[in-house]
Amino acid sequence: MSLNRRELVLGALGASALAAAPAMAADAWPAKPIKLVVPYPPGGSSDIIARAISQPLSEALKQSVIVENRAGANGNLGAELVSRAPGDGYTLLLCDVGALAISPSVYTKLSFDPSKDLRGVTMLAYSPHLLVVHPSVPANNLKELIALSKKSDLNFAVTATGSAPHLAGVALERASGARWQYVPYKGGVQAIQDTVGGQTQVLMNGMLATLPHVQSGKLKVLGVSKPTRMPLIGDVPTIAEQGVTGFDSGTWQGILAPRGTPEAVIQRLNKELVTIIRSNDIRSRMAGQGAEVVTMTPAEQEQFFNKERARWAKVVDAAQIKLD
Repeated sequence: MSLNRRELVLGALGASALAAAPAMAADAWPAKPIKLVVPYPPGGSSDIIARAISQPLSEALKQSVIVENRAGANGNLGAELVSRAPGDGYTLLLCDVGALAISPSVYTKLSFDPSKDLRGVTMLAYSPHLLVVHPSVPANNLKELIALSKKSDLNFAVTATGSAPHLAGVALERASGARWQYVPYKGGVQAIQDTVGGQTQVLMNGMLATLPHVQSGKLKVLGVSKPTRMPLIGDVPTIAEQGVTGFDSGTWQGILAPRGTPEAVIQRLNKELVTIIRSNDIRSRMAGQGAEVVTMTPAEQEQFFNKERARWAKVVDAAQIKLD
């Protein structure tokens, strides 16, 4: 074999090996434990779902899936951590995708771009926001709450400034004429605790984390932020039914990965996660807590993200909410 021909053959073999490397790497994945980052404190909606799926996902992938709470900056701390992680399928993000879509509009100095640095794997669940009050509040429906807010000081607990529940409260206030004072917290658990304790009087938060406190009588529910009533609490009217036409907000939990994660890994994760969340056990557990199972392809999730970002940008601009 001549030198030139030998160089051509070796070059061709080398190129083939390089082309095959990503596929081989994807085939070998996962070869070590996977970190599932929840960018909120324990006990919230995203944390509940993460812990429900982590064990079944571990069994499906034959590797440990470790849930890690990295709370801070309205979820942006943990989201940035994942966005900066290697795109190798070993660091994933489970969060409120709607809240993540709000961040680019609210934060003037966001240190990462969710649409460029992260990519969707699948949506998992949706739970509408519940409008709840402390039992001592003398209002039994939205109309009475609006009237009360105009003559009494009502503190409205928000999971964090610029969060989806915060903007839902702003949208409701602007659409209904209600007036309240916003009290920001560092997560839904703290916001719920203070409303249960009476330090704040009004709260809007995801049904998954809030419903148990309604069922125990510690909070009084006045409305659901979904276009149609929830079967689990079918006697509770929607906010739209009570005069705020078209009002719709909620918590959308989904899985994202660093941009650059191999397509084969993304598709494998999508397949396993969709199977897990749609299983009778998980689906019934979610339904019993007020969440609906919602799955998407990676492309559909990214389309949803872009739609949510455009939607909430209008609310942020109208309310002039900006954070550094």
